Amino acid sequence: MYRIWRIYQPNFKLREEISNNLNISNILSQLLINRNIEDTQSAESFLYPKFLDLSFSFLLPDMKKAVERIKKAIYNKERILIFGDYDVDGITAVALLESVLSNLGLRVFHYLPHRINEGYGLNTNVIRMAKSQNIHLLITVDCGITNFLEVEELNRVGIDVIITDHHLPLEDKLPSALAVVDPQCRSSKYPYKALAGVGVAYKLASALLGRELREYLDLVCMGTVADSMPLLGENRTIAKEGLFKLIESPRLGFKALLNVSRIEKKYLNTEDISYIIAPRLNASGRLDDAEISLKLLMSKSIQEANELAEILHNLNTSRQKIEEKMLKEAEDMVENEINFKEDKVIILAKEGWHQGLLGIVASKIKDTFHRPTVMISLQEGICRGSARSIRNFHILEMLSQCKDILNNFGGHSLAAGLSISKKNIQHLKKRLNDLASQKLNLEDLYPSLDIDMELKLKDISVELLDEIAIMEPFGEANPHPLFYTPKLKLSKEPQIFGKNHIKIWVTDGEFSYPAIGFNMANLKEFLENCESFDLVYSLPLKGYRNSEDLFLEIEDIRLNSLRP
Repeated sequence: MYRIWRIYQPNFKLREEISNNLNISNILSQLLINRNIEDTQSAESFLYPKFLDLSFSFLLPDMKKAVERIKKAIYNKERILIFGDYDVDGITAVALLESVLSNLGLRVFHYLPHRINEGYGLNTNVIRMAKSQNIHLLITVDCGITNFLEVEELNRVGIDVIITDHHLPLEDKLPSALAVVDPQCRSSKYPYKALAGVGVAYKLASALLGRELREYLDLVCMGTVADSMPLLGENRTIAKEGLFKLIESPRLGFKALLNVSRIEKKYLNTEDISYIIAPRLNASGRLDDAEISLKLLMSKSIQEANELAEILHNLNTSRQKIEEKMLKEAEDMVENEINFKEDKVIILAKEGWHQGLLGIVASKIKDTFHRPTVMISLQEGICRGSARSIRNFHILEMLSQCKDILNNFGGHSLAAGLSISKKNIQHLKKRLNDLASQKLNLEDLYPSLDIDMELKLKDISVELLDEIAIMEPFGEANPHPLFYTPKLKLSKEPQIFGKNHIKIWVTDGEFSYPAIGFNMANLKEFLENCESFDLVYSLPLKGYRNSEDLFLEIEDIRLNSLRP
């Protein structure tokens, strides 16, 4: 699909200022500016994050109330129940908080809802369980901010509730919990709003113990990266420190997961978490019971850890097969049912679709067609769905304008979950498409590339790659830098390798570099018959020892005039 190229405009004055003050190149300075760095101090904090710079935990709303209530529970030897979400963010948050509270001598229980049978958030089953186990205090992690009725019922039966969450409150209304610890609350004075659910749980644990808990940063890093939270500010500090912790002293469960995933390296990056580790940890909550992943992360036995890691690996394989089938069905439905002249939002509904995989498939359909996508699994009674959106279409706000035809919903600007009656699906399709017609223009419906800057081939060097590597870890809001070089030509004949990949040698007449294009073999004939081409690419930061090892990884190509 054609992609719009958006090239950041250089800020020459600020670039020079940062370069001179920090003794870094103009290229690195501009990359920082593109990530909303506005002064030298912010640039230095970004490049060299310090753990001691994390904000004071008690700036979070209701933190003092939450800590005092937990200390009361410790004094009275009360029973505590931790309720979490079934994804990696929720699982790591439960593992962290249960470990901390158990070490303080508390009798701690936990509850992870079943995605298919119970859905997201507090429910009547956990209320019954809390009553039967004589629970005095229930703490939510990564959820709870929209559970108004459930919190009222827990209050009615004499169970105090502390909510820790990072999702947006609905219309600034909060449940009647004893404490609501969420940086997204309007009353929050905490300077950083983008913590993951496990990040908020970490701040609660730190406030309770009166110190930063470095020993749990591996869990916080996993949940933060897996939940696609922006890797800026505090999340960047957490991720950078957490990645070191994951390698230096891995938990038995994480080590077993690395082994079964065949990851053998001394260095981990965020892509390893996002594409290898997180899918396996998520597989249990998607297809079976998230309890498997929680047990793995808390395992104290090598044998148990290896057995659980193998189960997760096999579940992930099954997940991939089911997902492939669902994706093919969804693509066929788009071809047969969606009129792109009228439908700016893709809404697909089918019986038999696995509810645990709706979000993954919706994301892939959204990426393929670059339209907000809602996937709904049809069933008797209430149907469940998952939505994924694009820039300039805040899906949570859009769903809030459809709340009269929804049974439940929640999420973020780009991702949300919902439940809806079958009879209202067509109403939802019309409502969302009407909203999209008002909000989205033609340009919004084309994917775009945010390109950091134009780069000359002569500027590519080992020294430049070493500088860029300081920007790691890359991820949401801190993407791997993309560069643009115009009017390049081939210096050698292209080579096809693998199933559908191409290797070319590009030159500007003075310098030449190899470039790899994955799944771009179809461009071979066009490249051989064009006068020149403009190239967008990244610079892989691993595996190079000297300039001879450097190559470009192609992101996009625009062909200039073709030869007759």
